[in-house]
Amino acid sequence: MLANQGYAAYANNKIMTASPAELTLMLYDGAIKFCNIAISAIEEENVQKAHTNIIKVERIIEEFQATLDHKYPVAKDFDEVYNYLMIRLREANMKKDKEILEEVLKHLRTMRDTWKEVMRTAHSK
Repeated sequence: MLANQGYAAYANNKIMTASPAELTLMLYDGAIKFCNIAISAIEEENVQKAHTNIIKVERIIEEFQATLDHKYPVAKDFDEVYNYLMIRLREANMKKDKEILEEVLKHLRTMRDTWKEVMRTAHSK
């Protein structure tokens, strides 16, 4: 129990001290983690666990959409990608289809890796 409290305090501190760029990266990592858990849950035929974790991915994507800065033209492109992922997640949830989740996972990893590269490039300037 005490170890869990220590980890929770550490994790909370990590979040509270993260830059906006680091928080975005954490959200991508979280979406990837929850998508992987949902895929495993489908393989285990654990419908509730799959549903719960797909919803977690949807909430993260909703957060990304809500924080898009539409003064930049690229925001429209991101919004379209996020809309597509939401459609695919809902379809995966209804059908409990791991192939759809694997497609979503591929997109999330690409976006996360691109974000990491943007952070690295910005940091080196």
